[in-house]
Amino acid sequence: MTIKSTNKDDEVRVKIFKALADPIRLQIIRILYQKQDELSCGEIGDLLNMSKSAASYHFKTLREAGLTITRKAGQNKFVRLNEGIFRTILPTFLETLKN
Repeated sequence: MTIKSTNKDDEVRVKIFKALADPIRLQIIRILYQKQDELSCGEIGDLLNMSKSAASYHFKTLREAGLTITRKAGQNKFVRLNEGIFRTILPTFLETLKN
């Protein structure tokens, strides 16, 4: 038996779960949740001791999954959680990141 999903919400869920399946991206989400504010990509990269290219890859994956929102100001990019998507798709997930 083959089950085909044509539900657009399922496509969104797949992207979200793939993005969250990486420990570094999960740590980025944790940092943003604990700070409760936007942070520059450089600040997060420094906290996780990542190169710019590695950090950029992870930020892009999170943004494309709809989990973060990126704002550009001059040469800097700032990232914040898209809490709306978490409330809709994973309503209690962020609270599990407190520790």
